[in-house]
Amino acid sequence: MTSVQVDKQHDGTDGAVDGGEGYQRGLGARQIQMIAIGGAIGTGLFLGAGKAIAKAGPSLILAYAIAGLVIFFIMRALGELLMYRPVSGSFAEYAREFVGPFWGFVTGWTYWLFWVVTGITEVTAAATYMTYWWDIPQWISALVFTVILYGANLISVKLFGELEFWFSMVKVTAIIGMILICAGILTIGFSDAGDTASVTHLWDQGGFFPTGIGNTLMTLQIVMFAFLAVELVGVTAGESKDPKTVLPKAINTVPWRIAVFYVGALIMILSVVPWTEFQPGVSPFVAAFEKMGLGVGAAIVNFVVLTAALSSCNSGMYSTGRMLRDLALNGQGPKVFTKLTKSGTPLLGLTFSASLMLVGVWINYVAPGKAFEYVVSFATISGMWAWIMILVCQIRYRAKANRGELPESTFKAPGAPYTSWFALLFIGMVIVMMGIDEGARVSLYAAPVWGLILGVSYLVLKSRNPEGAAFAKRS
Repeated sequence: MTSVQVDKQHDGTDGAVDGGEGYQRGLGARQIQMIAIGGAIGTGLFLGAGKAIAKAGPSLILAYAIAGLVIFFIMRALGELLMYRPVSGSFAEYAREFVGPFWGFVTGWTYWLFWVVTGITEVTAAATYMTYWWDIPQWISALVFTVILYGANLISVKLFGELEFWFSMVKVTAIIGMILICAGILTIGFSDAGDTASVTHLWDQGGFFPTGIGNTLMTLQIVMFAFLAVELVGVTAGESKDPKTVLPKAINTVPWRIAVFYVGALIMILSVVPWTEFQPGVSPFVAAFEKMGLGVGAAIVNFVVLTAALSSCNSGMYSTGRMLRDLALNGQGPKVFTKLTKSGTPLLGLTFSASLMLVGVWINYVAPGKAFEYVVSFATISGMWAWIMILVCQIRYRAKANRGELPESTFKAPGAPYTSWFALLFIGMVIVMMGIDEGARVSLYAAPVWGLILGVSYLVLKSRNPEGAAFAKRS
């Protein structure tokens, strides 16, 4: 499908019109903006930041700032591709066109696996958070959450967007509330932390790099994990009411989102509570509320973290169905996944993915040991694969556009291709850091195994369906 064909399929109205590939354009500007914002806020911030603070101290702020810049480069590269050809399942589509059919196959199935694994972990985490209020079996909560989110995604893309809007609203409100409370403590001095709160905590507890630059670099894997799913806005392209207008606006908000929700929040928290008082495995938000003497804060944060987990699982269900259908349409997945409901929902792909998420909950129930944690760790490397392919495809697209072989995008990435090469080198450095870290190294062991499975699967596909193994543009 060319960009001209995509334009013809969108009539510019606000109604739900054909979004290409049979989808309905049911996501409006309000929902796309909040999906973009929510994609940058998850349990990686609410929980993972505690471990990173204990490891690197205040220098974590710099790590988030630099990584945030790299994320912006990635998103602008994605934006350039989306304005050239906005389609659902964009990562695999671009990989097929600019790198080759095999890489489209790998990208589509890897991104699908990423969201299945993420959905498994997040719905299980959500069930764990429920035990804070009620003593009920974890599997019951996990089952209820999975069924509810599955049903919401099954009804229509508009309901998915509405759920994600409110999930994101809770997360955004919580962080802004935390920032305002911390600002009040620093200026007015109320709460138990009022007498000791000071911005000098950012450097008077062993300096800005209290544990050394090496430990700051080692936290980059945690930082990048926190940003996973920010690229979800690209998957929504085929179902956005006005992608040419909405998507650039959403992508251009990335810098201030990162500046406020990550850098700003950490500066405030670490100014109120010295970094030495944070512990791995404990949410820095919970720890900060306890230090302030705000007893209700722990319950509020537990609700927010629950919301963040459900938001991620909701996004996972949305993404997996679209990726499976994209693969099936290109002959690289079972044909049954091509079917849509009257509301434009990929029923069988969504159902298959949701079923696997239920299996994951069962595995977590009967054997919540190291094996499950190792599966979870694979989410990071598989998520970063999507970023790598976005950057590689943007570099190749820009080269072809500059030669006049393809139409130029209306939303060019500034500084590209140099910014894209910088982002690729940065991701490479993060992968090296993961290899050095014994706890994260297992995800690198799993990657070649998954690659081998995909390689063999592609050879089988090529022998049985040569057309499916070759890139074929849709009419």
